Amino acid sequence: MSMKGKKGIIFGVANDRSIAWGIAKKLLEEGAEVAFSYNGERLKRSLDKLLQNHPSSKLYDCDVSAEENILKVAEQYKAEVGQCDFLVHSIGFADKSYLEGAFLPTPKDVFLQAMDISAYSLVSLTRAFKPLMTKGSSVLALTYLGSEKVVQNYNVMGVAKAALEAIVRYLAYDLGPEGIRVNAISAGPVNTLAARGISDFTDLLKIHRKIAPLRENTTPEHVGGAAYFLLSDLSFGVTSEIMYVDGGYNTVTVGPISAYDKEL
Repeated sequence: MSMKGKKGIIFGVANDRSIAWGIAKKLLEEGAEVAFSYNGERLKRSLDKLLQNHPSSKLYDCDVSAEENILKVAEQYKAEVGQCDFLVHSIGFADKSYLEGAFLPTPKDVFLQAMDISAYSLVSLTRAFKPLMTKGSSVLALTYLGSEKVVQNYNVMGVAKAALEAIVRYLAYDLGPEGIRVNAISAGPVNTLAARGISDFTDLLKIHRKIAPLRENTTPEHVGGAAYFLLSDLSFGVTSEIMYVDGGYNTVTVGPISAYDKEL
C-alpha cells in the first residue's frame, strides 16, 4: 500500500543520519508529499542538500518553543499544502552539560526547557495541525527506552521522553473519536547528531549491539519501515502504542555474559 496522495510534515531532520530522515526517505519512496521544518539557516542548508531530488518539498522555519511560531507554520502549511495526513515529531533537546553524571543536579530551567521542546511541543504541533487532519490521519513521535528504564547519562531526556509517551496516550484518547491515530516508535540508540550529545554514547551503541537479540544497531532505515506502517492505512486500527524498533533490546534483562566484559 503506497502513500500516493498522502501529504504531511516532518519535524526534526538535522542531516542524513537523522532518524527523521530515515522516515522521510521511506515516505518519499512510497509517493508521499512531505514537507519539512527546520530551526535556523544551518539546518535549512542541510535539508536543501538532502532534498535536491525533491525540489517541490515545502520547508518551514520553526522554533517549537515559540507557540506563535508553530501557529504561523501551520497557517503557511495550510495555504501551501492543505491537508495533513501525517505529522512526525522527531524533536528532542536538553543542555548536554546535564547529559552526563547524575540526574539530581539538573536545574529547573534545564528541566523545563527539555520538557518544553522534547515533550510539550508534541501537544502544540498536534493542536495546530489538527484542523488540517481527517479520519485516517496519523501522528507519530520518536522516543527511547530511557523513558521507562534508567539509562546512564540520559538523565533529563529520559524524564522528558516519559512525558512524551504519556502525551501520546492522552492525545490518542482525545483524537480517537475523529479517527486520528497517535503512536510512537521507541528506537534503539542511533548515531545521530542529537545522540552524540549524550556522554559515552559510543559505548551505549557497542553494548546494544552485543545484547540485542538481533545483534545489530538500529538504523534510520529500520525506523523508516516501522514509521511507514504506522503512518499508512496499514495500521488503521493501531493507536496509543509505543512500538519498539530496537532489535529486541527492550526485552532482555541480562544478555550474554561476554557482553559485560570490560573491553566492549
